[in-house]
Amino acid sequence: MEETIKLTTLTSKGGCGCKIGPADLDQVLRQLPSTEKNPNLIVGLETGDDAGVYKLNNNTALVQTVDFFTPIVDDPYDFGQVAAANAISDVYAMGGTPITALNIVAFPIANLDKSILSAILRGASDKLQEAGVTLVGGHSIDDQEPKFGLAVTGTVHPDNIKTNANAQVGDQLILTKPIGVGIYTTSLKRELLTKEEIATVTKVMATLNKDASELMQKYNVHACTDVTGFGLLGHATEMAQESKKEITLHYNDIPMLARVRELADAGAIPGGTKNNLNHVKDNVTFSEKLDQIDQWMLADAVTSGGLLLAVAKEDADALLNELHQNNIEAAQIGEITKGKPGHIQVK
Repeated sequence: MEETIKLTTLTSKGGCGCKIGPADLDQVLRQLPSTEKNPNLIVGLETGDDAGVYKLNNNTALVQTVDFFTPIVDDPYDFGQVAAANAISDVYAMGGTPITALNIVAFPIANLDKSILSAILRGASDKLQEAGVTLVGGHSIDDQEPKFGLAVTGTVHPDNIKTNANAQVGDQLILTKPIGVGIYTTSLKRELLTKEEIATVTKVMATLNKDASELMQKYNVHACTDVTGFGLLGHATEMAQESKKEITLHYNDIPMLARVRELADAGAIPGGTKNNLNHVKDNVTFSEKLDQIDQWMLADAVTSGGLLLAVAKEDADALLNELHQNNIEAAQIGEITKGKPGHIQVK
């Protein structure tokens, strides 16, 4: 290419921040007619889990998910990597093993150099290879705003499925990646990041949750979800509501990208982040020490975030240590408590 195209300048929103907001989505889904549930559908729409799970036989169930979005970084290859890692993550969050994928492509083929699309697809292909996932095809359309993602299929034993609905009182919450990604990527569009910071956030998003998912299988993890577009507070609220428990989060223990507070103070807060906070605010009690910026940071719309694990108290330290031994920057950020079901306390 003769000139460098910054992909993030081609869209109004980026990454998981372009999702339809949770409040609007709830209104849409409530209008769908109820249908008789197939007995083989183990996990469907009811719990707001990361993927659907369909039982094939007593030993095997299919895990199915789809995710696509507008560019979250400027480099096409990196965009493909991040999009693939993000889509695959839903299978890891269910405790499954991803096996196949289909590309979903929307691209202004007459206006952008075809090498850009080739680089996006190459980045995704390399990430799929890292995950051991076979690309079996895909679908493309001509669209003025580039978008890319994948539909991913995995497998899991029906007895080993992880959902967001089984957290137990006393469980410790472990988060396997830092938050603040949405604020960083908004800052990227506004050219507020250094090259080093761009490299850091890209690495965070492009890192697979494969190792964390495989490690959690060795321990008594009662519930799991990945933290993406609805933010830490949004996904934690879903876990609290579906598990009918209260969650306590400790603000100072939550890992965040460096300088994220400074960037948020400068106004680099995605609209999706503000929507996230507005959606959960009635279910969250914040410490008086936390101001509006702190609250937005906790609701930040993450792309390709980490796993949020509710692990039995007696296993928490061992799991956290093993995550650290495998170079996963995990942190213990809270616990499941007896209080008001579906409520979040932030201390």
